[in-house]
Amino acid sequence: MTDHRLELARIRAITLDLDDTLWPVWPTIERAQAALVAWLAPQAPRAAALANNRSAHLATRQTVLAAHPEITHDLGAQRLYILRHMLTQAGEDPALAEPGFAVFHEARHRVELFDDALPALTALAERYPVVALSNGNADVTRIGIGHHFRAAVSAAQVGVGKPDARIFHAGADAAGVRSEEVLHIGDDPTLDGHGALVAGMQFAWINRLGAPWPPGTQAVQPHAETRDLAQLLELLDAA
Repeated sequence: MTDHRLELARIRAITLDLDDTLWPVWPTIERAQAALVAWLAPQAPRAAALANNRSAHLATRQTVLAAHPEITHDLGAQRLYILRHMLTQAGEDPALAEPGFAVFHEARHRVELFDDALPALTALAERYPVVALSNGNADVTRIGIGHHFRAAVSAAQVGVGKPDARIFHAGADAAGVRSEEVLHIGDDPTLDGHGALVAGMQFAWINRLGAPWPPGTQAVQPHAETRDLAQLLELLDAA
């Protein structure tokens, strides 16, 4: 646990990353993709095989983004367009894209929260307005934790994603405070850390894996570094 220069008196609101901060994202995505493949297999087996092939998925994503740069920051739209493209490529019904995406999206919201996430979120929401700030497409209301949040801001809504300072400013606006009055909490030193610091926020790094701060960025440090959200709460209480 490290407190570099956390200024508790400055904090009037929290912006909070979701994926890999409140829950591990890749097991969730893998389960959602498996649910999609299982749904597709009986009615679009060739597209199901493509959807189950990581290399094919990445190649299709590149093709889709080249044709539709306007969805670069909308992961949900990307999934839908990729699925439609795969169905078309496989010679199967592209109308299956919308219901197929609904299957994926429903499973994507069956997350398994870290043990420290819900107690910490409850405690933070009792003290500050909390705004979800994510590049992803998780809906905190569908997950069942929406009542802890003042608002949710996503890259798809703003049109830019982290680390662009504009999404952080949008998060501060949603909380009703100035950016310098926000503590941003997240797991990614670049997307969360660099973006928050450039936007003028304080940044608390949730470093669950004990990773080193990225080389070449030693001049910019998080205001706090903890192994989990429970430890961050201890730090906020002691600050």
